[in-house]
Amino acid sequence: QVDLGESGGGLVQAGGSLRLSCAASGGTLSSYIIDWFRQAPGKEREFVAAISWSGGSTYYADCVKGRFTISRDTAKNTVYLQMSSLKPEDTAAYYCAVRSVGRPIGLYDYWGQGTQVTVSS
Repeated sequence: QVDLGESGGGLVQAGGSLRLSCAASGGTLSSYIIDWFRQAPGKEREFVAAISWSGGSTYYADCVKGRFTISRDTAKNTVYLQMSSLKPEDTAAYYCAVRSVGRPIGLYDYWGQGTQVTVSS
């Protein structure tokens, strides 16, 4: 069992930045990939970024590439999502989730409660 808790969301103007955190507890993340995904009202869940806990390799959705950076702190058992050059279309609830290595994006073992990001124009 892995418990995930997101924080760092808020209201920001277009062009601004936010850093989201995902703190994990209750288990080791060594065999997992950690994703950030988002969901806006009335829209489908959308993958944002992923990081391999053991090797640190990363992967991004095209819509955030060059603006968002995913990273991890193994000592703190925490994954971050640094978001820059935010756009109103980035407005959504952001969730972190873990999936076992080999599982595809969207097939998660655990996920958090989410944190709201609102970008004003």
